[in-house]
Amino acid sequence: MDRKFPNLCAPIRIGELKLPNRMFAAPMSHPNITKEGLITPEMTAFYELRAKGGVAVVTVSEATTHIKTGRSHDRNINLEDEYVVLGLAELARAIRRHGAAASMELSHGGYRSGADAYDKNAISAEVKYGASACILPNGKEVFEMPKDLISEIVASFGTGAALCKRAGFDMIMLHGGHGWLIHQFLSPLSNRRTDEYGGSLENRARIALEILDSIRAAVGPSFPIEFRMSAEEYVDGGYDLTEAIEIAKLVESKIDLLHVSTGNLNYNSGRTHPTMFEERGCNVFYAAEMKKHVKIPVAAIGALADPAMMEEIILSGKADVVYMGRALLADPYLPHKALLGKDEDILTCIRCNTCFAERANTKSRLCALNPAIGRELYIDDIIPAGEQKKVLVAGGGPAGMQAAITAAARGHRVILCEKSGELGGALKHEKAIPFKTDVYKMIGSKEMEMRKAGVEVRLNTAVTSGYAEKESPDVLIAAIGAAPVKPALEGIDGPNVLMAEDAVVKPELIGHRVAILGGGLVGCELAIHLAGMGKDVTLVEMTDSLANNANSSQKRIVAQVINENAGILVKLESKGVKVTAEGLVCADSSGAGEMVYADTIICAAGQRELYDEAENLLDSAPEVVLIGDCIKPGNIIEAISRGFQAGLNI
Repeated sequence: MDRKFPNLCAPIRIGELKLPNRMFAAPMSHPNITKEGLITPEMTAFYELRAKGGVAVVTVSEATTHIKTGRSHDRNINLEDEYVVLGLAELARAIRRHGAAASMELSHGGYRSGADAYDKNAISAEVKYGASACILPNGKEVFEMPKDLISEIVASFGTGAALCKRAGFDMIMLHGGHGWLIHQFLSPLSNRRTDEYGGSLENRARIALEILDSIRAAVGPSFPIEFRMSAEEYVDGGYDLTEAIEIAKLVESKIDLLHVSTGNLNYNSGRTHPTMFEERGCNVFYAAEMKKHVKIPVAAIGALADPAMMEEIILSGKADVVYMGRALLADPYLPHKALLGKDEDILTCIRCNTCFAERANTKSRLCALNPAIGRELYIDDIIPAGEQKKVLVAGGGPAGMQAAITAAARGHRVILCEKSGELGGALKHEKAIPFKTDVYKMIGSKEMEMRKAGVEVRLNTAVTSGYAEKESPDVLIAAIGAAPVKPALEGIDGPNVLMAEDAVVKPELIGHRVAILGGGLVGCELAIHLAGMGKDVTLVEMTDSLANNANSSQKRIVAQVINENAGILVKLESKGVKVTAEGLVCADSSGAGEMVYADTIICAAGQRELYDEAENLLDSAPEVVLIGDCIKPGNIIEAISRGFQAGLNI
């Protein structure tokens, strides 16, 4: 048959390993691992789901070969514990039985070991070692790694690689980038040694070459070895692409695949994991440049999620392999859909960074769009219902759509009513913001899921108690959302005031000078958008920080983008008092007044739940369930997960 993406779906050979396509699952750590570093069933299920989705290779993240000095997180795979081989074998078999190859990423944290390089509350290694001695930002002392310890660690990589091969893994990835130990040696910024491991590039690369030799001796000549590296550091004193190319040339003869990433997590994680404010594929040009200088296959990575883009990358010769990470959380079956040419069915990652935030905050792995993530062991519990019921869903936002999809998947007859003429709830206003394109695209993906599941969608249809009684459903799910808050300020109804949802879709009404009342996530993203249009924006927030309703990762990213934007002025601990024809009168924490001169004032003061309206529906069906923002305004992950569970519970 003719494939829609023939180059992306073409086989490739890495060393002696024959692979069915060019789509690989990037290493992404799973927190559900024992304190001793042993693999759990939850972790196995997490990686197995990626194999089920059709990738050619599933890479398991961050196994530590020298646990005493190298553990970068409080939950790393411990390759020094002989008993770990049982879990490794079960994990390898789980991946391989779906036709994917199992690869293990080997790493050492260097001075990031102990998981406390920047978190003073995390566990601490007894002594921290790096390429050179230094003091970390949190005051922790780092010691220069002695040569006898270097030799010990080099040997441990070989021992760990041999254990992975014995357990059934098909491939080894050596992590040489992102600020971990090997990168710390490669970088002139962190490596100031004067012995044979410092100074010249050849010396700084010595430990990487010795580790690769150790691994090769342990696994044999035909076993594939991949080297993951950063192509640039983006920090004064670090190396750039020119030197990275020379590093690639030094390791080329010892590896079978060059994995080209970028950045240093100690300084610029937003480059390593491109945010929604970066173009998709923004790091691919590094791989393309590397391919001009090496003869082995090269892999590209960096917010890749579109099969058409990935097809072009392979077709044009920019890379031989494409890696995906977050994209496979949002839709683990993305590769399978690409193979079948059904890319319109793909649920695209919105890069909201919920996955990162939850990993840091709650030690769990979740996805805002995919409720299966974090519960992979129970993914098969979407089973046919024992009795088909008629389900009426009121509200076409994320919660309502997900409830309808799940209920229909279980065999219920589902009708979804949306009072407006468009699905998506509050998300439908994102369509005019370029960096929120994927969020708006998600509405279409969920709509397609509904229609394929057999959900009947009725737009311009409000569900009242009378309407519900007329339809006579067995179950009514109320997901009617929330309404924007309009503060009771003098002048708030003036002609120079817009609500945030109107401002996005009616840019012609916005003047050059803009004051945004409210520095939550909506206000912050609107400020970034308008500044990008050339507006002068003043962001007024009554608390002492921005984006307080965002997840911790997104909050940091949004604040950074705003701080670096010359077109945005931020006023924290400032409260709007009155709107006039000249602008917005504010008061600071001391009560002192100030005029923010503006042509347009945009109200982004949050949402209020429509609980009273939802409460009126409680007696409209034998079973009534309230979900989503009508109970309490929240975020996408709360809406999707509550909708999913509501559909399961019927």
